[in-house]
Amino acid sequence: MSQNALHPMLNTAIKAARGAGSIINRASLDIESVGISVKGPRDFVTEVDRRCEEHIIETLLTAYPSHGILAEESGREHGQNDSEFLWIIDPLDGTTNFIHGFPQYAVSIALAFKGQVQQAVVYDPSRNDLFFASKGRGAYLNNKRLRVSKRVRMSDALIGTGFPFRRGDNFQRYLQMFEKVAQSCAGLRRPGAAALDLCYVAAGWYDGFFETGLSPWDMAAGSLMVTEAGGLVGNFTGEPDYLFQRELVCGNPRIYGQLVQMLAPFTTVVAEPAVSKAASEGSAGVTPEAVFAATQLDSPPPFGAPGAQGSESNPDPTDAPVKRKAVRVAKAVAAPVAAQDLLQARPRARPARPDTERPIAPPDTRFRDAADALNALEASRELAQGEDLDDGEQSNESHSRDDPHTEPRRADEAPF
Repeated sequence: MSQNALHPMLNTAIKAARGAGSIINRASLDIESVGISVKGPRDFVTEVDRRCEEHIIETLLTAYPSHGILAEESGREHGQNDSEFLWIIDPLDGTTNFIHGFPQYAVSIALAFKGQVQQAVVYDPSRNDLFFASKGRGAYLNNKRLRVSKRVRMSDALIGTGFPFRRGDNFQRYLQMFEKVAQSCAGLRRPGAAALDLCYVAAGWYDGFFETGLSPWDMAAGSLMVTEAGGLVGNFTGEPDYLFQRELVCGNPRIYGQLVQMLAPFTTVVAEPAVSKAASEGSAGVTPEAVFAATQLDSPPPFGAPGAQGSESNPDPTDAPVKRKAVRVAKAVAAPVAAQDLLQARPRARPARPDTERPIAPPDTRFRDAADALNALEASRELAQGEDLDDGEQSNESHSRDDPHTEPRRADEAPF
């Protein structure tokens, strides 16, 4: 896609991303001289992060002074907090890689309008790879259209991920997810820059990706790349509410569905009533970071704990017993029937049929019970056998009289 055909806001974001990339490339030539500070355990920030963020914010607000800003280092300090347009910025995603000289880092810029990401840019300065997307117009890498992969079996899929590293992250829970996915797919990769990982899913290099502990600036731009390339993005339950939920899974449609099935038991998505309550306290003053702060809890209070729904201090109204009126059900009791009555019962006459049909003879009433029927059957069999014997003896005697060579049979000799 020609840059002249891009949305003006996307062109502005590309300009800001390339300018930040130039700052990063110059600093990468002498990494040892870069000033580094620690925000938390294994969470670093450099002077390059701050300089890039300042450059990006200045470029964006010069073009759109009425827009809001949500940046990794400065938060909502700049821009208009009540604007429907919000720029979500990560000036250097993959800072730990950068300070070690590992070329896997990027600049990530996204524009959200009323909570929906509309424009996105992810720039990899070490490779000069520019990923960009506009909602409804597709995702591109250096003017080449991107499409997700077509693999359908998890056993053939290459999956990207990220390790939890901040204080309070549940590493044991992640290990269970890692084990479950690793035993099902062809391979797992963890380069260390979520923005680029999402772009790799959009390009079809990964078939899927999942990570916990992500912030909005880590995934805002990359998530639009995936959806515009034909993929799906959501939280671990498969819902589209992921930007402020600190967990994300994405992939091509077939692999995405299989990942959601495996990861759903590990979700920590905050219940919707908690978020809506925070929003209802002042809809005019609700900010994305307020919602994001509400999602910092790993999980709601356990059942039965103080304050948890269902506990003594906060009983669940649905658990209250429901009073029901007693209903007496009358059971049908069959009267006892003697076996002899059953034997003597005669079949009911069938209804008369039309004259066009062959009339049916009335039922045979010679046998009034089963005993008479059995006796009659035995008698008929004996009679038939006796007639057969008599016929055989007569035929033998006549044959003996006609044959001169046949000796007469003695009286005590058996007939056979």
